[in-house]
Amino acid sequence: MKGSLLVAGTTSDAGKSVLTAGICRWLARQGVKVAPFKAQNMSLNSMVSADGAEIGRAQAMQAAAACIEPEAAMNPVLLKPGSDTHSQVVLLGKPVADVDALSYQDLKPLLQQAILDSYAELRARYDVVICEGAGSPAEINLRDRDLANMGLARALDLPTIVVGDIDRGGVFAAMFGTLAVLSAADQALVAGFVINKFRGESRLLAPGIDMLGALTGRPTLGVLPWLPGLWLDVEDSLDLDSRPPSALPPVGEQTLRIAVVRLPRLSNVTDIDALSAEPGVVVRLVSRPEELDDADLVVLPGTRATVEDLAWLRANGVATALCRRARAGGQTLGICGGYQMLAATITDDVESRAGDVDGLGLLPATVRFAQAKSLGRPQGRALGTDVIGYEIHHGIVSVHGGETFLDGCVAGSVWGTSWHGVFENDDFRRAFLTWVAAAAGRRFVTAPATSFAELREQRLDALGDLVAEHLDTSALVRLIEDGAPPDLPVLATQLHSGRQDQRL
Repeated sequence: MKGSLLVAGTTSDAGKSVLTAGICRWLARQGVKVAPFKAQNMSLNSMVSADGAEIGRAQAMQAAAACIEPEAAMNPVLLKPGSDTHSQVVLLGKPVADVDALSYQDLKPLLQQAILDSYAELRARYDVVICEGAGSPAEINLRDRDLANMGLARALDLPTIVVGDIDRGGVFAAMFGTLAVLSAADQALVAGFVINKFRGESRLLAPGIDMLGALTGRPTLGVLPWLPGLWLDVEDSLDLDSRPPSALPPVGEQTLRIAVVRLPRLSNVTDIDALSAEPGVVVRLVSRPEELDDADLVVLPGTRATVEDLAWLRANGVATALCRRARAGGQTLGICGGYQMLAATITDDVESRAGDVDGLGLLPATVRFAQAKSLGRPQGRALGTDVIGYEIHHGIVSVHGGETFLDGCVAGSVWGTSWHGVFENDDFRRAFLTWVAAAAGRRFVTAPATSFAELREQRLDALGDLVAEHLDTSALVRLIEDGAPPDLPVLATQLHSGRQDQRL
């Protein structure tokens, strides 16, 4: 089998990432050499690949589904929002610019060539490349600058399927409307639909599926049922509210309660996924000071806007609550940007350009932002265990006291590190949670058999099972090998009159 496919969606968070991962896992099981590809991604959840490149965390998850190592070519363009108007542009794993929506357009020729070259590189090394779109192709106001949806499909002649989230309601209108607003040339590549997150009796969908087929001349290739517990390396903030709300039953007598501060520009929230997977650990995202009161551990996570999010902490009272609990011996952990906030002072002439700013002063450290971004996959030891993580930051922390903790320090009940992904190390996670439980006086016991790597594999296998059992895989293979059928009808609307024939 050789070829490619683009998975587009009616909206953000429609299921593109998980469907792409599921198709990759299904193909890998068939012995197909398959790679994921997302031309342009906007996400604050990223990781560092073995080749030292920063890419979207979702693409790393999809690479794991394909049973291969992630690399820069799988996500050549990553946009990391730092405010409502500006984003950092990461090209082939390295930051190249900070832009607003208008100036980003000036980079299009450079980004476009990198995208085409990356795709060609993957196609030369893999039998199949499964591409994921960004947002929705129905964003017609952005069509002239589109690098990841129908602009990509047109440039590479990619057959395209559109996935819609029925849990939001209006899925048939969303799929029909997505197709209808596209130009005739774009429509010619949209070859089918997939309904995601269905709960209930599938026979009730049959009339709608039949009508959608009659209206569009395109089949619905499958209906994926709602499957709880498939929390996998989320891509954007829309996913945060769908986090599993309850913990697995505890091994010991009591649970352990962890409050994660929901910063406005929270990044790498995937750091806490392994904590949520531990039996008896209740992880909550919080944004009010009173929500910290009953926590055994408070986590200040990463952020793309350290100084601005620190100001938010102070404005809503969370900063005062953090300082109060630290004085009382409450356990607090800062990761990356959260670690920087715990320092005495922050000098930032790079990210916020705010100059010298007072930190929370809970750790004996100072921070200075550097122009160059630190990217790496460091290794070390903590609490008697080996730890592997990854780091992505402009802020350089200098430690002036306390005890060593990974690359950071611990002072009293406050811990800090720049390393992401540390809780995916099972032995370290258990040692750290045991320490926190003892400090909090909780009768909590870790589960020695819990393996986060095995749990992730089980979830990826579940995605592969969904594809195998609920999609028309024969039709998928035909699309991948032969492309979109040549006789797909065009839905004519007034939107199409006078529109230019846009390509990548």
